[in-house]
Amino acid sequence: MKLITLLVVIAGVIALAQLAKVGQLTSLIRNKKEEDISDADTRLNGGLFIAFMVAFYASFIFLIIRYGDYNPPAASAHGESYDTLMNFNMYIIMAVFFLVNSVLFIFANKYRFDKERKARFFAHDNRLELIWTVIPSIVLAVIIIYGLRTWNEMTGDASDDALRVEVYSKQFDWTARYPGADGEFGLANYNLITPTNPLGIVTQDGVTEALAEIEGQIASLESELAHERGRLLAEKASIEEQLHSDDHHGHGHGHDHAEGHGDDHDHHGISPEFKANLEARLHEVEHMLASDHVVVVSNAAAEAKEDKLHRLKRHRQRIEEVKPFDYDGGIAAWEAGADDKIMKGEFHLPVGREVEFVFRSRDVIHSAYMPHFRAQMNTVPGVPTRFKMTPTITTDSMRTILDDPDFNYVLLCNKVCGAAHFNMQMAVVVETEEEYNAWLESQEEFIAEKPNTVDPNARAEAPVTETEESATL
Repeated sequence: MKLITLLVVIAGVIALAQLAKVGQLTSLIRNKKEEDISDADTRLNGGLFIAFMVAFYASFIFLIIRYGDYNPPAASAHGESYDTLMNFNMYIIMAVFFLVNSVLFIFANKYRFDKERKARFFAHDNRLELIWTVIPSIVLAVIIIYGLRTWNEMTGDASDDALRVEVYSKQFDWTARYPGADGEFGLANYNLITPTNPLGIVTQDGVTEALAEIEGQIASLESELAHERGRLLAEKASIEEQLHSDDHHGHGHGHDHAEGHGDDHDHHGISPEFKANLEARLHEVEHMLASDHVVVVSNAAAEAKEDKLHRLKRHRQRIEEVKPFDYDGGIAAWEAGADDKIMKGEFHLPVGREVEFVFRSRDVIHSAYMPHFRAQMNTVPGVPTRFKMTPTITTDSMRTILDDPDFNYVLLCNKVCGAAHFNMQMAVVVETEEEYNAWLESQEEFIAEKPNTVDPNARAEAPVTETEESATL
């Protein structure tokens, strides 16, 4: 089928080329110059402009009727305002579309070539300048003011009893977090992210474990670098050179001792203590060279290990600099995260209750997009962003409306964030308050058993920041 289509296209191109040649030959036979245009030609071209305009508008109107309602049904309280704003902008765009194209095609027909008509030229017209400056400015001002008012209503402060849900993004995955019984999200810090703690929720045990893991990695790298054969040989040669130099000074200036000017060492050599340390280190280096732990790496590999070691030490310092603090009401931020609940795959929302989303990102900028709720917000590394909305239609009701028993609300990434961007989605279930409470109650807490109260003095010396990665500022 594809081959047949290709052959038809090729045949059509050849036919058009042959027709063009026939036209050229006809002009030569009639002794007609190529630049000569007859009145019939101009009328034909002018009529074709009008015919094309009619066909163009007819196809546009057909597409509007057939596919015009491209948005899914709105399922949030602000959805109607959002759709009204979008329709308002579309009406303006379509009005300008019809106006500009009508003028373009009608003028192309009206002012087609005429030997008896001469074009009028004028360099400037204040009325025209005023029209195409003032009118667009007024229209744009209306669009901007209307849009800002709608945006401010959608993104204003959430109510005190609003449900708070944190949505955490990374390539290529979403994670949702709910606060526990204390009503506060635990402090989160990206330095504490581990396979078992993907959000970096801060707890006393988590900080201790993170530091222990980093210390182990640092010790391993330091051991590898310390047993690198090239470095050991260079250190051995340096020590032997120092010891040889000391022996040379000792023999060459032995008369100083004979004259009674000797100390523990002469001023040209090294002290006995330092010499003993050098000999001990030399023995240690020789022992290391004879062991099975010696490794040989290239200069580039050694530099890479040194760079990694530096980054690990800096990471350790950042964790150690993190400080604990308390939320209003005396809730310790380090302990608040113990009863938080983390969701993968899907998360639930109660219908009719305002929800405040807190968005965070681990790696690159993503865009949290929930089309049915008319909600979209960028998730930015290091900068928590927010959006509020109130679901108005449950998942079951929307399935009935759409006549689709498999329908689910969905959270998508609306920015091309990498190779698997297309796979970055999470199901959203909207249900009654009773169903939501039962579902949330059945979910496991981040730490099932509440940790022992941390001693305030001990906490003051341990690690955690009110950093850019705090989930609940």
